[in-house]
Amino acid sequence: MNNTIKLAVAGAVLATASAANAGIIIPAGDWTLDVNGNVNVYATMSDYDDVATNTVTGGLAGTKTGTGNDDQTQSINTGLLPAWLGFTGTTRQNDLDVSFTISMQPNVSGNSTAGDAKAPLFRQAFLTFGDASWGSIKMGKDLGIFAGNAILGDMTLLGVGAGYGNSGASTTLGGIGTGYVYPAWKGQITYTTPNMNGFQAKIGLTNPNQSDNAEVRTVRQDRFGIEGQVEYSFPQGKVWASGLSYDMSGSSTGENWDAEMFDVGATVNIGNAGVTAYYYSGEGFGTTVPGRYSDNAGVERDSDGGYIQGTYVIPTGTKLGVAYGVSNLDLAAGETNASLVEENNRWTVGAYHPLTKHLNLVAEFNSIESKAQGGETNEASSVSLGAILFF
Repeated sequence: MNNTIKLAVAGAVLATASAANAGIIIPAGDWTLDVNGNVNVYATMSDYDDVATNTVTGGLAGTKTGTGNDDQTQSINTGLLPAWLGFTGTTRQNDLDVSFTISMQPNVSGNSTAGDAKAPLFRQAFLTFGDASWGSIKMGKDLGIFAGNAILGDMTLLGVGAGYGNSGASTTLGGIGTGYVYPAWKGQITYTTPNMNGFQAKIGLTNPNQSDNAEVRTVRQDRFGIEGQVEYSFPQGKVWASGLSYDMSGSSTGENWDAEMFDVGATVNIGNAGVTAYYYSGEGFGTTVPGRYSDNAGVERDSDGGYIQGTYVIPTGTKLGVAYGVSNLDLAAGETNASLVEENNRWTVGAYHPLTKHLNLVAEFNSIESKAQGGETNEASSVSLGAILFF
């Protein structure tokens, strides 16, 4: 698994944890401080195709890499969420709601002999100000707008999903690259409207990405990224659409292209049952983290994908779920690249049991298939058992 992809994921989603579970509340003068986060650990047993090399460039299904008995691996890691420690302060001043959030993400596992090679990550540092009458403004580093709802609605957010193979990785991938692209943690200035009877919108300028590690080249955004979302929430769920637009240039002369993506999604909960459906499409952006935007002449590659997920809570309180996701990448016009990934798909079956108000036990089975443009296929599967504690 590409280490760049793993590191990129190492921050998923304080928003879910904070909204669902108020943390440790500390009054401090005019401020209210909220200390919150999670610790999660999973033991994962993985099985790979018995091939010498990964013949699918950008494929998410790992493979046997040598002549020994290494087509099976075991690891103890965090899941899609990293361990998390967050600090949020809120106050009301001069008719404005003002807040700040700073968070860090330590790691459970490192591959060094000392066991502590992974440095903590810092995925959030932002301020907000606003009022219910006109909305709010966010300035700083936080989860991107485009595809944000896709990752927040993914049931593997509390588990493992794809990208489970190697001990010492920062996090796994969940459904990233097999159903949605990574929204990433970005410097941004974002305006969010007030909630108008369930309708809400946001639009933001985001910090440009500076490299494409997937293609080993320098990439510039020639202007700020633009991302936006509209959403309608109702008692049984929500529907949304979002998009992004980047103006890109590469390290080769004349290598310029536009990256444009859009998505639509819906989540509906009726009684103990829940369904989430999601679809995205675009060009010049890739399928997992931002990368593999175009061929070396700057001709955009098209990509699309999505996932569908069903869950049901049984009388014990255990949530049972099944999900299928797929991400597709097309060659650029005139491009020949037989080993480049064409499709990554994933099946997940999971059980998520609330042992206490804040502690959940998790069991997951994941099956990943990667297909290359030239027809090569790799497959991998895993069983993960673990727990996640929110505070």
